[in-house]
Amino acid sequence: MAIQLPWLDQHLVFPAPEQALREPDGLLAAGGDLSPRRLLAAYRNGIFPWFSEADPILWWSPDPRCVFYPDHFTPSRSLRKSLRNTPWRISVDRAFAKVMTSCAAPRAYADDTWISADIIAGYCALHEQGHAHSIEVWHDDALVGGLYGVSVGGLFCGESMFSVKTDASKIAFWALMCIARDAGWPVVDAQFENPHLMSLGAEMVARAVYLAHLEQARDLPGYDWARARAALQCAGFGLLEDNLLESSPS
Repeated sequence: MAIQLPWLDQHLVFPAPEQALREPDGLLAAGGDLSPRRLLAAYRNGIFPWFSEADPILWWSPDPRCVFYPDHFTPSRSLRKSLRNTPWRISVDRAFAKVMTSCAAPRAYADDTWISADIIAGYCALHEQGHAHSIEVWHDDALVGGLYGVSVGGLFCGESMFSVKTDASKIAFWALMCIARDAGWPVVDAQFENPHLMSLGAEMVARAVYLAHLEQARDLPGYDWARARAALQCAGFGLLEDNLLESSPS
């Protein structure tokens, strides 16, 4: 049976998240574009794009929603040991495009990726406008892990993470939780659950609960990401030296 979806036009208007389908869970609309204005309008309403290259742009708002409460996060003993014993170096917003392309790379558990060239272009445009951010993890001057996402007022929406060295993505996530506490974010959105997110302490909440968090936070002043470096240093993370950082912000 064919699925009938609202088709987005040039106007930056989305259906209410409550109109999303139950199967597939959260599918809300199709069409539109990936311009910064539309992406921001989507995130402000608890909606995000997720689609394969062969599909039109698909927009989602699942119920339940996968989230992290930063105050609930405690790094495991093994992760603390990894931070002590491995020369990890962290940077913020210094290799955004590389993090995205690394997240788009083939993975053993997936045949393809949803992070297409169009997705990368759309989120890099958001990054250039100061709305999307990345955390990078380095080892021996090589980028070995990281994550990226979108800031929406006083809330952060995580998008994807990658790791090519054991614990690298977990270190990036721990860094994000430290930034979240410094920023005072009540919740970090993780969209759909998966085993890796749940192993990090993700929780499932009703869509209405997430939307209530979003409504309270989306019009608050955004985090000053220039503070992130000091917050991470205070939390005990090693930082990549300035002279080794990429000169390009992306």
